[in-house]
Amino acid sequence: MKILSHRLILVLLAAFMLAGCDLFEVEDRADPNGPSVDDIIDNPTRDALINLAAGIEASARVDIDLYLIDVGVIGREYWRMLSADPRFTTDLLGRCTSTLDNNSFYTTRPWGARYVTIRNANIMRQALELNTTLSDAEKAGASGFAKTWQALQYLQNLNMTFSNGVRFIGPGDDEPGPVVGYAAALVKIADLLDSGAADLAAGGSEFFFPLSNGFSHLDGSSGSMTPSEFRMVNRGVAARIALYAGDDADALVLLGGSFLDTAGDLTTGVAHSFSTGSGDIVNPFFTPPDNPEGDVILAHPSYVDDLEAGDTRADKVLLGVERTLDFLTSSYGFFVYKNSLSPITIIRNGELVLVRAEARARTGDLAGAITDLDVVRNAAGLPNYSGAAEEGAVLDEVLNQRRYELYGEGQRWIDVRRFGQLNTLPIDRDGSEGTACGVPDEVWEFFPIPLNENV
Repeated sequence: MKILSHRLILVLLAAFMLAGCDLFEVEDRADPNGPSVDDIIDNPTRDALINLAAGIEASARVDIDLYLIDVGVIGREYWRMLSADPRFTTDLLGRCTSTLDNNSFYTTRPWGARYVTIRNANIMRQALELNTTLSDAEKAGASGFAKTWQALQYLQNLNMTFSNGVRFIGPGDDEPGPVVGYAAALVKIADLLDSGAADLAAGGSEFFFPLSNGFSHLDGSSGSMTPSEFRMVNRGVAARIALYAGDDADALVLLGGSFLDTAGDLTTGVAHSFSTGSGDIVNPFFTPPDNPEGDVILAHPSYVDDLEAGDTRADKVLLGVERTLDFLTSSYGFFVYKNSLSPITIIRNGELVLVRAEARARTGDLAGAITDLDVVRNAAGLPNYSGAAEEGAVLDEVLNQRRYELYGEGQRWIDVRRFGQLNTLPIDRDGSEGTACGVPDEVWEFFPIPLNENV
């Protein structure tokens, strides 16, 4: 089944939260048991569009745990120890002769799930064009919402495949386009975000649909964020893209329109939310960190070993029962997500401060970069940066602070790759006697494009 399947999963939610969602299929052909794509596009009612918005948010959570496991395990942030499926400690870590399989669930499922959300958003964009009851502002806000979500989905798949590229698909396209390489894909994603930002700027005072708890007002007050606040999120993601593309000056400009706030809470931002409501899902990435048996995610020991004394981010791992599997041993449970209802971060203030620190360092503003670093360090209970005030040293500290501040949020592998430091990640099974097969593990640079996309 290709990216543009003839089946699409839409997730419908209850009126004001992601709680209470039901899965049903939207067919390209007539279906007496559910709506078709043509039904929604040809009769784009307000209620149908509200459901589409909810479906976009909800489908973006599907297999988010697999994505985070993929990038986090390869980035040596943690290990998933599951004796029933050794691929988490063999394929992902390059043990012996293992490689990343282009037809295995850890490649195909997160990739495919992101394109479901992209297609949901494309249907929304088509339906908005044909709707005759919404105001221009309501349409613009919804369009910017859809485009921003699409950009996030493309970026996740590009983070996985890197130089192998991704495919893009526009509203109404019957087939996805050709594979686009990394640099060109970043440009296309940035353009999509810019278009979404323009729409959101014209989006009026509120969305006509509710957002989940993960998209509450940025000032902490109750209620869904406005299009202007959502635009700040869009600009933050765009700054992340600019940083990845090596355009530090543009990143600084984009941050000016984001929700970056050095005086604010570093956790402020947006996230995937979960609940125990009927039909909803709980956080799929949560496992009890001190579980002595069964499925568990254990922190890589280096997280604790390299931690600066006094760093309060030690609470992102939990000392528990020692576990060994496949010649890997850790006593620390992964504890970023404290329970099954913990939200999974999409982007937050702490990242934006560090994006600016990096961009400032690369553009010669070392004093400004150090000021930003100190915001993050002080929030973690650490003293001000005391290293050399030169670009290389400051960037090393940026990378170090990103490691700890954004631990478990899907950033580490991408960061060391773009810094050209994949060779600095720890190799735990180094090929010496007693470490499996006599050859060291591999640190992968990218995932293959799924087999069914290589056409």
